[in-house]
Amino acid sequence: MKENFYIQLFEGKQVRIVWDAEKEKYYFAVADIVEILTESKDVKQYVKRMRARDPELNSRWGTICTPTRMVAADGKPYMTNASDLEGVFRIIQSIPSKKAEPVKKWLAEVGAQRVDQMIDPELTFQMAVEDYRRQGYSDRWINERMRSIEMRKELTDEWHRSGIHEPKDFAILTNMLTKAWSGMTTGEYKRHKGLTKQNLRDNMTNVELALNTLAEVATTEIARERQTKGMKESRQAAKAGGQIAKNTRDDLERQLGHTVISSARASDYIKPIEQHDDVALPFSED
Repeated sequence: MKENFYIQLFEGKQVRIVWDAEKEKYYFAVADIVEILTESKDVKQYVKRMRARDPELNSRWGTICTPTRMVAADGKPYMTNASDLEGVFRIIQSIPSKKAEPVKKWLAEVGAQRVDQMIDPELTFQMAVEDYRRQGYSDRWINERMRSIEMRKELTDEWHRSGIHEPKDFAILTNMLTKAWSGMTTGEYKRHKGLTKQNLRDNMTNVELALNTLAEVATTEIARERQTKGMKESRQAAKAGGQIAKNTRDDLERQLGHTVISSARASDYIKPIEQHDDVALPFSED
């Protein structure tokens, strides 16, 4: 299963990447690599000419490139020609460009980084912490976010055990769980915060994130205890787990006298990075 849509930057330009968990490989958008190397205004035509002048590359194009779902500039996913590191290096050989060597080095670093993370998963968390700090998030929020990532992984593992594998089914279950505690699907929640492509969890306050994590942890434990199988039983567990978080939310709101569902986005409460000392999110204990 291909998962985790990434957009990495090379010299300020975007390169879309997908991690294929089954094959344990990165797949890079060929068009993005070609555009960086050639600065072509018409990448499709450049690729056609490149294949025409390199018969060996052309004959192997079907094996070098894999149609892969990737998010385009308009925010929508499309099937895009992508290639693993070996394939990208072969394509680079057919492109006369002074940028070839820096791109090769960058690609090698990306691949090596993922291998290191697989050997020592803690590196993934360390890198995520540093990324969030650079964006201006508080350590308090980052700690909660890291816990939520770990808990989310346990939940998706449990769904896999239950026989759930399709991304659309994960989305259905996540929507049910989120709606059970917040009253909104993830899409509705994002619209409430004025988000488009941004990650919802990255724009939750401390309390929202804690409640969402509670819902996911509760769902995981219920699914384990019931040994759920298939979508029907997984739906029931998701609703039950979400309801537990909803009960907690109701108790907290009675004490506070106001809702803890916020329309605030991260950009509303994160200070510019040069001013960042100890940033507190709305509803934090600070």
